[in-house]
Amino acid sequence: MSLFTKKGEAAAQATNDNGGANESPIVPFKSGSTYKVGVKSINDVAEYYGYGIFNKVNTFVPKDPANRNAKTGFITGNPTVWDRAADLLYADANAAKEAGASEDAVKKITDEAYLYKGKKRYLRAFFDLTTGKDIVIDLSPKQEATIKAAIEDNADDLDAIAFKLSKKGSSTNAVVSLSAIVKMDRDLTAEERANFAKLGEAPFDMDSFETCLYVADEAEQIKNLVIAGFDIGRLGLTYGGGGGSAEPAKEPVANNATADEEATPITGDAPAVNF
Repeated sequence: MSLFTKKGEAAAQATNDNGGANESPIVPFKSGSTYKVGVKSINDVAEYYGYGIFNKVNTFVPKDPANRNAKTGFITGNPTVWDRAADLLYADANAAKEAGASEDAVKKITDEAYLYKGKKRYLRAFFDLTTGKDIVIDLSPKQEATIKAAIEDNADDLDAIAFKLSKKGSSTNAVVSLSAIVKMDRDLTAEERANFAKLGEAPFDMDSFETCLYVADEAEQIKNLVIAGFDIGRLGLTYGGGGGSAEPAKEPVANNATADEEATPITGDAPAVNF
């Protein structure tokens, strides 16, 4: 089963509704980042659902992802242990509400449940004019919609227009932009112009998206639940048995995201830089 819910044209269209071994092309995209890029295709994008909790658990994707409705993302089968944890807490919130708990008390439970839900994210590829290599940027749905709109506005001239990709602000206030470089002779170096001339030589390798995510098997997901502070006994899980096997970590692993808007996948087998 693919780690991604959508790739290519299907992923590019997703924002229209509401609903290892190889070197990874993913690059840091923190506040203040700017890249001069070319766009090979509007369809060089992949959608996925990442899990993680800020300052506790690094962002990961499940080795065996849940089945999701293609339009809404609603889980239709094979929930992960994190999905089950979220569902259990949402059930707690409903029970508390029915028992007459205050709105604030119910919200506290639903806020906790939300932490364990998979969050929709996008990986989008660009051609870095400084290095002459394809790069991948991790984006929230809102950021992806902004970037895709800018590409659509220039769809007929992608072979003739370079762009400046930027990010400003932080956390949920982070804003990304993709603006056309109007005067390429002035604003691009000779090397960058030479790299732009190579834009159409080869399409982006869609398979390289697979190297941009950190994959966790069920045992690691269970361990991450413990790190996050969830009582796995409520799911019928114990260390070394009872539906899952995991060893407790000695130290919590810091998440490389600052908030949902900036959640970023971990590349390869090691934690990525804090984007």
